[in-house]
Amino acid sequence: MQALAIALGGAAGALMRYWVSTAVYAWLGRGFPWGTLAVNVAGSLAMGVLYILLLERLTTGPEIRAFLLIGFLGAFTTFSTFSIETFNLIEQAEIGKALLNMGVSVLVCLLAAWGGVILGRQL
Repeated sequence: MQALAIALGGAAGALMRYWVSTAVYAWLGRGFPWGTLAVNVAGSLAMGVLYILLLERLTTGPEIRAFLLIGFLGAFTTFSTFSIETFNLIEQAEIGKALLNMGVSVLVCLLAAWGGVILGRQL
């Protein structure tokens, strides 16, 4: 049952990633991986909040946790996309943008996860 929950969550997360990143790229353009950064920050914040809610605050079954944390957020966040976009920037000799993407992604996503944990504990 957990495998089905992960699969369904993954499908929903992948679609949401596509919709969010497409909207962000339409708004900000493709000169920088803004869409990937946006979903990674949003996913990190959501992971922090849901981690606290589902593991410390609410009584939920393993299928719900698997659907949301492993399936949905696992497919929504895009570390592999982040990696290839950063690699492409390096190959295009856009070293400054590559370093900016790495630094901002790691720092802001960690801060978002921390903020999500704090928010989750206040709910």
